[in-house]
Amino acid sequence: MLRGLFCLMLGAIVAASPASAERIKDLGNFQSLRTNQLTGYGIVVGLAGTGDDSLDYSTQGVKGMVSRFGLTLPPGINPSLKNAAAVMVTAELPAFAKPGQRLDITVSALGKSKSLRGGTLIMTPLRGADGQIYAMAQGNLAVGGLGVEGADGSKVSVNIPSAGRIPGGATVEQAVATGFADTPSLTFNLAEADLTTALRVADAINLTFGDNRAHAEDAVSIRIEAEPGAETRIMMMGLIENINVKPAEAPAKVIVNARTGTVVINGAVRINPAAVSHGKLTVRVGESPRVVQPLPFSKGRTAVEQSSTLDVAEERNPMFQFKGGASLSDIVKAVNAIGTAPADLVAILEALKQAGAMKAELVVL
Repeated sequence: MLRGLFCLMLGAIVAASPASAERIKDLGNFQSLRTNQLTGYGIVVGLAGTGDDSLDYSTQGVKGMVSRFGLTLPPGINPSLKNAAAVMVTAELPAFAKPGQRLDITVSALGKSKSLRGGTLIMTPLRGADGQIYAMAQGNLAVGGLGVEGADGSKVSVNIPSAGRIPGGATVEQAVATGFADTPSLTFNLAEADLTTALRVADAINLTFGDNRAHAEDAVSIRIEAEPGAETRIMMMGLIENINVKPAEAPAKVIVNARTGTVVINGAVRINPAAVSHGKLTVRVGESPRVVQPLPFSKGRTAVEQSSTLDVAEERNPMFQFKGGASLSDIVKAVNAIGTAPADLVAILEALKQAGAMKAELVVL
């Protein structure tokens, strides 16, 4: 009965959702539903002479690996390991991952290995931040890079051959306890902090359930009262994720990338009444030296005579006016009309900001 009621409410929400709204699941996530980073130290073998050679921690890693199979190397002997490399293995453990599920892993060379192409990762435990083992990794690497070195020292490298991936290369050994079924309440965190959006999300949840179970604690977190029990909470969380909410309009910002010359203006930027005139002053200096020959049978010497030409040109652009409340389209039309380059556009926007005519945050990357 309870499951049917939840499904009926979910269908009604999806059918009546406005086109301009966004689902709550696209605005953030529940605090307990998070991924966990896993890392591990391992050895890749089977390389074609592109390994770490005599790197100390690679040698120690191989000694530890072979010792698990009952093989003990004599003291003082460090094998040459050009076909093996020490690597770091990383993976992300998703929420509710269960033992036996597969994870994609990334393998990166730790030392001076030139390439991991053709290598095989030996069984490597992957640990979480608490030091416990949550997955075991092993498998053949897929390396997209390529590195070739000639006898004369010339090298050709395509992408990064010292890193690769193993799709489904790790097996989950134990699940992470989320605790979402027993906590006093659930917390939904927005991906971007915004007070208005947080209030709208809380109001939409309360309107859907017809009570006052959701409370906006700050610009990010919405606390939701929920009955204990995994099944009840999962159904409620699935319903909440599909509620449509119209997010608040983003703050007015102008983003300037000084390295690439890229300028991005969002739709919230408005311009107060202002008049702008922008022109260029171009100075050209030309040098045309010529060789002067002395007269025959004279005591003169050949010399170089300098000849310079100076040209000053000033591009005169008409003044254009922004009316009060000018929108993004008005700004684009005015800028295109005078053929402003990105560098000149930055100068105009900075001047508008200093004059108090542009009410927006100017961010320089």
